[in-house]
Amino acid sequence: MLSDNTKSYLHLHLIVFIWGFTAILGALISLEALPLVWFRMLFALIFVLIYLLVKKISFKVTFKLFLCFLLAGFIIALHWFTFFKAIKVANISVTLSCLSSGAFFVSILEPLLNQKKVIWYEVFFGCIVFFGLYIIFKFENDYFEGIILALTSAFFSALFSILNSKFAKIHNPTVITFYELLGGVLFFSIILLFNNNFTTQFFVFTSQDFIYLLLLSTICTAYAFIVSVKVMKYLSAYTVVLTTNLEPLYGIVLAVLLFKDKEKMSTNFYFGAMLILIIVFLNAYIKNKNVQK
Repeated sequence: MLSDNTKSYLHLHLIVFIWGFTAILGALISLEALPLVWFRMLFALIFVLIYLLVKKISFKVTFKLFLCFLLAGFIIALHWFTFFKAIKVANISVTLSCLSSGAFFVSILEPLLNQKKVIWYEVFFGCIVFFGLYIIFKFENDYFEGIILALTSAFFSALFSILNSKFAKIHNPTVITFYELLGGVLFFSIILLFNNNFTTQFFVFTSQDFIYLLLLSTICTAYAFIVSVKVMKYLSAYTVVLTTNLEPLYGIVLAVLLFKDKEKMSTNFYFGAMLILIIVFLNAYIKNKNVQK
């Protein structure tokens, strides 16, 4: 029989594969980025709510925390919006490659927000990452808008991760997720209302889109989050971070297999993307060595 650690490690790989599949669903769903994210968050919110009610977990938080969670929800909503928008205007390979720069936005933002010492090798790695992005920019300038959107998405992802790392220390992660999803839905609902987007047509979509949205919100959002929290009981943070870095690889491989010609890029693109991924893994390796010391 497999140990809890082995089961958790295999489960984690499944979750990372599911996260990689998120980009595929984003490309398959015909909705524009804003309604796509709104429906994703709304459906996921409902499923997380059901989970909390079944588990009888308390929703109680302070008003200050409630407002902080809502703000974080707006940030993650912006991350998802720019992520799916990048996929729509460029493609999955470009989006996921640029999204790999998120770890280095963290290295810049965390010292500023948490008053931590600047880690200079991270800054150096960041320069190499942006050199990789420069290569992608130079040889894939047809995807300029998508690259900018993907980098913006990486920035919001980094900002959200820093905020959430603080929140997770003081409250139940599932409750945090509930309020963050609620915040994203509320903020985007206001935007949609002001733009008069809530028409009858807005709520009409194909059966195929509905199925993909259910997969995106249940398996790729609500389920993946709950399981990712569970495996942290048995696996080290390093193992989780290192494995999560496989998400762009899974996503790009899946995209090439499923979309073929649409996802085929130049040799220079793959050189730039591989340079970014190597630095991401090297950064995780050095961090693990420092922790062991």
